[in-house]
Amino acid sequence: MQESLKLTQFSKGGGCGCKIAPAVLQEILTTENKSSFNQLLVGNESSDDAAVYQLSDETAVISTTDFFVPIVDDAYDFGRIAAANAISDVYAMGGKPLMAIAILGWPVDKLSTAEAKKVLEGGRSICAEAGIPLAGGHTIDSSDPIFGLSVTGITNPKQVKKNNTAQEGDVLFLTKPIGVGVLSTALKRGVLQQTHYDVLLKQMTTLNKA
Repeated sequence: MQESLKLTQFSKGGGCGCKIAPAVLQEILTTENKSSFNQLLVGNESSDDAAVYQLSDETAVISTTDFFVPIVDDAYDFGRIAAANAISDVYAMGGKPLMAIAILGWPVDKLSTAEAKKVLEGGRSICAEAGIPLAGGHTIDSSDPIFGLSVTGITNPKQVKKNNTAQEGDVLFLTKPIGVGVLSTALKRGVLQQTHYDVLLKQMTTLNKA
């Protein structure tokens, strides 16, 4: 076990945990046929945070998956950040989260299982804060550590918030400061001060609920 390794050593890219570049993602998705399901209110077309499927006039299910490689070195904090990020996608769509399933990839030959447990504990703590169970999940032995959640939520179809419905004159409310990406990059480069790390951690572990 090489427990001296830092989790952020496995983060090869910038942004939100090594996401595929938008242009590359668009090329991948162009081969996908559009859905013919009338009940699917939100799919890939508008690049939203989650999919929305209508069950009745008053009920729709929100489904999202979000995971990434570590953007901090503390395993517990990594779990909290990843969980808050995934659950907040449901809030962003105007819904209420109901339950979550964990997604964990771990290089068992490089990092200790004790660290993996801390990641799950961090994720579970945020689920508890959101009032939902972490009801299971799936794990693999992977070359890089990854963690996130698949979250199921619920909303009224009339309350769904989409990316493509903004209009000129709308008021934009910022619920958190802008600039956490700058702080996370500074952390990876080893130049982030503790006070700024505390700010980073607070913002990235705060749920975007009303």
